[in-house]
Amino acid sequence: MRYRSFGSTGWQVSEIGFGAWQLGADWGEVSEDDALATLNAALEAGVTFIDTADVYGDGRSEQIIGKLLRSHGDSGLTVATKMGRRVALDPALYTLDNFRAWTDR
Repeated sequence: MRYRSFGSTGWQVSEIGFGAWQLGADWGEVSEDDALATLNAALEAGVTFIDTADVYGDGRSEQIIGKLLRSHGDSGLTVATKMGRRVALDPALYTLDNFRAWTDR
């Protein structure tokens, strides 16, 4: 696996990331055990960057990734999550309070 700097953060992440949309099971059933096995296989292959969103299974993807992080907290994983698709695409709704609420949800 090759790694590169993540923007100006200085964090080193794998060039191949894990897109976690399928863990939400919106497009077909995925058991939690299978989801965790898939994530663990990605880690074993050297993946250190995971992309997710709060709308993947209404947060299911993020919850499963949270379980992975609790068991691999020192593995250097970087998780990027997207949010803001639960409201109309109105810039006025993208406030710090909403970002915090969406993140906490």
